[in-house]
Amino acid sequence: MLWNLQKARPLWTTTLQDCEAEEVEQQSAGQFFNPPLAHSLSVAACGNIFVCGAEDGKIRIFRVTGVKCEQELGFKGHSLGVSQVLFLPETYWLLSGGNDGKVLLWDINSEVGKQQKSPVKSIHRRKTRAPASTRRAGKPSAVVTNEHAKILPKLSIEHGEKVNWISCADFKGSKRVLVADQSSSITVYPLTEP
Repeated sequence: MLWNLQKARPLWTTTLQDCEAEEVEQQSAGQFFNPPLAHSLSVAACGNIFVCGAEDGKIRIFRVTGVKCEQELGFKGHSLGVSQVLFLPETYWLLSGGNDGKVLLWDINSEVGKQQKSPVKSIHRRKTRAPASTRRAGKPSAVVTNEHAKILPKLSIEHGEKVNWISCADFKGSKRVLVADQSSSITVYPLTEP
């Protein structure tokens, strides 16, 4: 939900089921299913891009333009649910942690960088049309999958346990990933950007 805090009412609402409209139409009419649960959100430094990690293992990137919000990108990130997502400061680099015990580093700059990056400018510009390849029946398709976007992790850390929390810190000029799981310890990994 995108809220207008001055009026205490939502301006925009969606569910991850709305984001899966294409997949829904491809399912048989008699099949019942629930939308994937959103486990974690993170906002990029620009302020108008946010990411959602969901129970279905997908990572979805959204762009806020004025009072509208549209899914810009979606890709399969983990074999099990995505428990944590985190944008690194001042970049479109994204950390994700999953129930599959992996911590992955993604560079989505080439995908979200295609759009304007300034949140102030995006409020006053007209909405750009999605490319023909991502449109269906006059509407933008709900999800651009990683097969189309060719998004692969830049770094994979095999933590081994379900990831409950991730953060990034700078220790003496070296970036580190902090990972908490169900144990009483926090594990620290070096973040070596390729």
